[in-house]
Amino acid sequence: MRISRRTLATAVAVAALLPLSACGSGNDDSSSGNASGKIEGDITFQTWNLRANFKPYFEGVIADFEQKYPGTHVKWVDQPAEGYADKLSAEAAGGTLPDVVNVSPDLAAPLAKAGLALDLDKDKAAAKYKSEYLPGAWSSTDIPGLPGTWAFPWYLNTGPLFYNKALFKEAGLNPDQPPKTYADLFKDGLQISKKTDGKVATLANVPAIEDFGRYGVQLMNKEGTGFAFNDAKGVELLTKYKELYDAKALDPQALTATPESAGRKFLTGAVAMNPGSALDLKNFKTQAPTLYKNIGITDQITSTGHVNMYVQNLMVNAQSKQKPAAVAFAHFVTDAKNQMAFAKKVAIFPSTAGSLNDPYFTKEDGTDETRVRVAAAKSLKTAVNYTPVLFSDQMKTALQQEVAKALQGKQSPKQALDNAVKACDQLLKQG
Repeated sequence: MRISRRTLATAVAVAALLPLSACGSGNDDSSSGNASGKIEGDITFQTWNLRANFKPYFEGVIADFEQKYPGTHVKWVDQPAEGYADKLSAEAAGGTLPDVVNVSPDLAAPLAKAGLALDLDKDKAAAKYKSEYLPGAWSSTDIPGLPGTWAFPWYLNTGPLFYNKALFKEAGLNPDQPPKTYADLFKDGLQISKKTDGKVATLANVPAIEDFGRYGVQLMNKEGTGFAFNDAKGVELLTKYKELYDAKALDPQALTATPESAGRKFLTGAVAMNPGSALDLKNFKTQAPTLYKNIGITDQITSTGHVNMYVQNLMVNAQSKQKPAAVAFAHFVTDAKNQMAFAKKVAIFPSTAGSLNDPYFTKEDGTDETRVRVAAAKSLKTAVNYTPVLFSDQMKTALQQEVAKALQGKQSPKQALDNAVKACDQLLKQG
């Protein structure tokens, strides 16, 4: 169950391994760097599809930074969402990587391995800021076998599970008692399909790597040298999804669905449940008023007690000629004040310690929007980024393809996950 990429708040990066020409040693002296010294000079700041909606905000942040540190100048470059990973790869290979770069953990990993990401733990100027961030956010770029922190945490996101109360009621289920466990989810899903003669599915996406994580599956071995989601628990989850698929409780188009297409299915009433965020409520209100009147909101289903979170980061280029200014700016953008201001412009959450205790994230006013925001903020304090930082876009595709074969009955769930792990391990070695 994945959150849509339709908005900034729910954007999740697409990973890509750097070409061999960009590879280097993550232990290169440049990665530890030294950002101590006078904060001055020109730096370039690169974001990911943010200018269109947030130009005044970022121009204001840059102006405030330049005023605080006379003698600095920040050039802001915003790249489109499409092909962003390829753009980073090209910049890394060509030696044109900006001083401060917007990345997700899976995009930071290959840059760190190539010696292009500043290790914040080793840099005295950066390491002093560690206590300002949530521990889980600071460690979001942890890479197995490569100790260090490779980017400042920026904004976080998570969201609830929405469900259509009218569809639950039509299927003979209590609309005020949505599934709280996976067992409930599978049971209710089969009942909804049976009562509607297969016309209404419960879910519209096949399980992705974060779903295996939420189910309690061990995703990688302890050494971080290989994947392990083909264990008995992983097979159990995929087997349950196969039962849903056979009973038409999993939408037939789930094999090729995107979060966007799944969202459209939910809007039309073809699917009973779908993950989302507070921003989706506005879409429901304007695009599907009937759905909005019947919308139910419940927590993410998890066997671990920890919901999934998505993370965005700001990485400092280890080869920057103006490291003091680059570190200072990355921290400035991600400090509590600026993150809080950003969170009030769009439905995202700060990664800074204590920010989620602000009344904005703890006080409800009777609206569904604040109900979602307060619940999400509370869950983020112990949330986990289940997607391994080494799990690339190619690996995601390999898993999706093998899962599809299992659901279609072309191979057993066990064989599908064995094949997926084998393919992902091979890709891991290539990286």
